[in-house]
Amino acid sequence: MSVRDLWTAVAAAWMLSLPLAGAATAQSRPPDIVVFIADDHSVLDSSVYGSTDIRTPSMDRLSRAGLTFDRAFVASPSCAPSRAAFLTGLMPARNGAEANHSKPRPDIRTLPAYLQALGYEVVAFGKVAHYKYTADYGFDHFAHDTFHDDVAIANGIAWLRQRKPGKPLCILFGTNWPHVPWPEAGADARPSPRVPATHVDTPETREMRAQYYAAVGRMDSELGQAYDAAREVLGPNTFFLFSADNGAQWPFAKWTLYDAGIRTPMIAVWPGRIAAGGRTDAMVSWVDLLPTLIEVAGGQAPPGLDGRSFAGVLLGRTTTHRGRIFTTHTSDPPMNVYPIRSVRTADWKYIRNLQPERTFTTHIDRGKPVDGAGYFASWRKKAATDPAAAAVVARYHQRPAEELYDLRADPEERRNLAGDPRHASRLRTLRAELDAWMTASGDAGRVPGEP
Repeated sequence: MSVRDLWTAVAAAWMLSLPLAGAATAQSRPPDIVVFIADDHSVLDSSVYGSTDIRTPSMDRLSRAGLTFDRAFVASPSCAPSRAAFLTGLMPARNGAEANHSKPRPDIRTLPAYLQALGYEVVAFGKVAHYKYTADYGFDHFAHDTFHDDVAIANGIAWLRQRKPGKPLCILFGTNWPHVPWPEAGADARPSPRVPATHVDTPETREMRAQYYAAVGRMDSELGQAYDAAREVLGPNTFFLFSADNGAQWPFAKWTLYDAGIRTPMIAVWPGRIAAGGRTDAMVSWVDLLPTLIEVAGGQAPPGLDGRSFAGVLLGRTTTHRGRIFTTHTSDPPMNVYPIRSVRTADWKYIRNLQPERTFTTHIDRGKPVDGAGYFASWRKKAATDPAAAAVVARYHQRPAEELYDLRADPEERRNLAGDPRHASRLRTLRAELDAWMTASGDAGRVPGEP
């Protein structure tokens, strides 16, 4: 018997010994489950979250039909560790997938095993895990898990339409959009005269933002197609969840623990169970997704996970979930080797840069033009004569050991208050909380690779 088969058997024995405390009951068929994951989509770059630069009508439709989370966060702001945290319910230091392009340890149970033990068929189309590692997660079926395999969603929908009814289904769709390379921008994706205040305003930046918006539009279109197919094929007793693995490939977003990197869109729809048109400030993490899906399926997650089910928030039993969100970033070698940890409350963020003597770099400034090197070169050029641009470029490359932000007064996290004596007590408190969490998690701040 393989390790995965053994874990499946153990999970089945555990779950069958427990009462069905979740949303499904022994007297009703468990709901089908559909999860749609966007790739590198910053939360504010959608009309649901207030953007006037890009229209996301499919997200708008989901929001009207279900519950929109305003404080949802990933565990880590790059693809592989973020997805591994979702699929294991464990933070990166505990599942082993800390650096990008890494995978969890083989002895760890994953989402497919938990739901298979509850009688589900579990399948994945597109970038659900991290490319070649999809095979290691134990899906009953998976396809199109290579880089920008852009037929993934269409073919997944075709598979769904041809599938014969049988077991309850959990199908995960992973679009590659809006991950780079971004497509050429159409006329309807042109940006407004604004660029984010954390960026340098150049023609090259505006052009790349237009292309990014075009990529967001493709993601939103695929989301709508998957949502419509799920409703048509699976019917009303379907739990549909949309989210994104981390922020977009822009400075101060992906590969960082600023909110543009870790705060994620999240919308859940379940007709008759989740009230339509609601919004919640409940703070939830991507490690909470696995135990939540287990409860939705009628099971109960075993002890020892970092995640906790937020089914109570979905079903209106509570309006709160977490008081603290902890996030980690280790590296995406060789372009980025810069370990960071953070703790976030509703109103404050503390960030610790574990090795601030290193220069922060990513694909954006060291990679190909499609990664961002083209527009970042225009930032450097402008910085030679523009002090404001020079300050942005300097902040991108050099980070202090500690950062503290008042998120209500400074949502873009531009004014570091770590050195302000008026906030010394808060700094000490959050610093101690992060220390305690890292110790409890066995997070030793390991850094693979050279800077």
